[in-house]
Amino acid sequence: MKAVVIEDNEKIAYKEVPAPEPGPGEVRVKVAVCGICGSDIPRVFDHAAHSYPVILGHEFSGTVDRTGIGVEGIEPGMRVTAAPLVPCHECPDCKRGDYSLCGHYNFIGSRRQGAMAEYVVVPARNIVVLPNEVSFEQAATIEPATVSLHALRLAKYGQGRRMAVLGCGIIGLYAIQWANLLGAESVTAIGRGETGLQAAEAAGADAVFSTEKISEAELLQTLNSRGYDCVFECSGSGQTMALALQAVAKKGTVCYVGTPKKELTFPVRLWENINRKECWLTGSWMSYSAPFPGEEWRMAVEYMASGRLKLVPGIVHGIYPMERAAEVFETARGGGGRYLLCCEP
Repeated sequence: MKAVVIEDNEKIAYKEVPAPEPGPGEVRVKVAVCGICGSDIPRVFDHAAHSYPVILGHEFSGTVDRTGIGVEGIEPGMRVTAAPLVPCHECPDCKRGDYSLCGHYNFIGSRRQGAMAEYVVVPARNIVVLPNEVSFEQAATIEPATVSLHALRLAKYGQGRRMAVLGCGIIGLYAIQWANLLGAESVTAIGRGETGLQAAEAAGADAVFSTEKISEAELLQTLNSRGYDCVFECSGSGQTMALALQAVAKKGTVCYVGTPKKELTFPVRLWENINRKECWLTGSWMSYSAPFPGEEWRMAVEYMASGRLKLVPGIVHGIYPMERAAEVFETARGGGGRYLLCCEP
């Protein structure tokens, strides 16, 4: 089969490799579309891959091609996506349903071979069947949509609350949609580029602010006057991680979803906001709950199928054939929305 293989740091090859065969309890999927996640960028360019060679890709969709021994209820021809986390299901964290916290996990597209290829093999219990109403392109964004929903659930987000989303990439754009679907009173988006802010408006943000077009003092004055019950930091930048602590209202909640790439330092006066505002602070990691893969995955598929959760302009920046992967990775290096690699013509 053809696959996009990361042979070494900054070395991407589109080449012929042996097709994987499903073992007991496994399913082979013929890949239709696979997304380039922000976490894939450092694996290609910043020595962050666990090993070489590796086939990346954990946000994907396709059709069941073969099933291994013992697989029931999944048949060739089914349209599917798959949860990329492969937890042990035996440790105390897994027993509690906290699969994201498993210390013995595997992961499709990083610790094991992924979906930037014609075929990928996954455990049958990770398979999520797609209704016909969900396109392969939209299905390749289900995983990040579940990440956004998991964060909202983790922060105990409820109806009638004022929400701010910092970062207008795919996680932030789906967070805006989920907040409105769950009954938010208002949703404000804060980002940098015009494209992301336009996408935030399309996703349903009531107000948008650009950190490039307004001074920090003006932005803080505006945000503090609004008073946000929930602030979701979805970019991982030092600027917005600090801004979250300033924007949150008294007794509010700050949820950190983005992953920082650089060391962070918070001045004492800024960190003191946690005390003085008596705000709640939490992190959010991946997107799983019991029964595996969880309510987040069920809801994402259901809401996409019904048309309530939309693939708004700006979530996907382009769809390209896999043989152009090296070129697309260079483009995706700049950040922003998702780029999809397509196996099927």
